[in-house]
This record gives sequence, C-alpha cells and structure tokens, in this order.
Amino acid sequence: MDFPTIVVNMKAYPQVLGEDSVKLSKDVAEVGQEKDIGVGVSPQYASLYRVTSEVDVPVFAQHVDPIEPGRGTGTSLPESAKKAGAVGSLVNHSEKQIEMEKIEKSVERLGELGLTSIVCAEDVETAGKVAEFGPDMVAVEPPELIGSGRSVSQVNPEIIEETVEEVNSVDPDVHVLCGAGVSTGEDVKIAIELGAEGILIASAVAKADDPKEKMSELAEGALAAK
Repeated sequence: MDFPTIVVNMKAYPQVLGEDSVKLSKDVAEVGQEKDIGVGVSPQYASLYRVTSEVDVPVFAQHVDPIEPGRGTGTSLPESAKKAGAVGSLVNHSEKQIEMEKIEKSVERLGELGLTSIVCAEDVETAGKVAEFGPDMVAVEPPELIGSGRSVSQVNPEIIEETVEEVNSVDPDVHVLCGAGVSTGEDVKIAIELGAEGILIASAVAKADDPKEKMSELAEGALAAK
C-alpha cells in the first residue's frame, strides 16, 4: 500500500451509502492513479466488502472494537474488517471517541493482524499520548473545525506544526495526518508545508457535486507542496 496522502472518510453521509460508496471509491482511486498519489477510503462497515471487491483502493474501516473473536454481538471485530478486505481502520474519531486504554488495545489488535491504524486526536496533547501506543498514523483534527469549511491548516496552523513536533519526539516512525475543515487544494498544500504528511477528509469530497473533480483539486494541492 502506498502511503495515503488523502484518506476520504465517508462517515454516514447518505450520498455515499451502498453502491454510491463504490462510485466514490472509484473516483478516489482514479485520481490516485492519474496523479500518482497515495489515496484511501473509509466507508460504512456494511460497505467494506462491497468496496474492496469492486475497487482497487486501500480501504479503512471507520472503527474497530478492541475485542477478541468470540462473543461480541453488535461490535466491530478487527478480524471482520480484515476478512472484508480492509487494510486498516480509523481509531478514536471525534465522532467515535474511546478511552485511552481502548485506543491502545485497538492499535495492538490491528498490529497483530497486520492492519494499519490511523488514530485520531483532538489536540497536540492527545496526539502525543496516542503516539506512545505506536500507531502507524496519528491524525490531528480539532473537533470544532470538523465539517465547518474552516480549514485547520489556515485557521489553526500551529496545531499541525506542534503535533508533528510532539509526535516525532515520542516516536519518529509515526506518520502525521491532519483534518477538520480541509476543503481546497490550497488547504492541503498549506497542511503539508506545515509538516503533515497527508490529510483525512470527509464532507468536502463525499458531499461534493463532482467528487472526482474535488479529489483532483486536493491532489494537485498536495503535489504542489512536494
């Protein structure tokens, strides 16, 4: 898997459920190939197998529970995500926050299965704490900017720089993404110039009138920063 410079979280948006999740994933994958940039998608759990079966793109579950196989009705077993073809999972998204000990266990369980962990953090302090668990990536996302259209890279650039510094001081092998309000190519360009290695994005692509065009714009922004 190429490092995902742009990961599109589909959340539970009605525009990208079922077959529409496949269509969006194809748009994302095509832009990745055309621009030669790493991309990924994170659909609803019910769409994981459908997307991985029909689209050649890295797919991340939106959440996994830190449980072992066995009893667990209603939970999201990491093994199930892997069996569905996912390459990893988001952990502790601001809309699905969990306790620190569960974050640690989730990262551990994903690692045991050879799956990639993207742990979300609301601030620099949290990013530093979760970096101690050795995830593959930490994505800093100030909750107040998520879905606001006000990009973290322009409204609060310091949090990106400080998160990169903090995470690198804890574990330099952990990659840093950022998100929250990112919606233009310029937003992406600034984020990467500030030290982020990629972005976690949602509504700007998932709810766009032309998702492929929006993805192309974001990809161009990332390439302009490199």
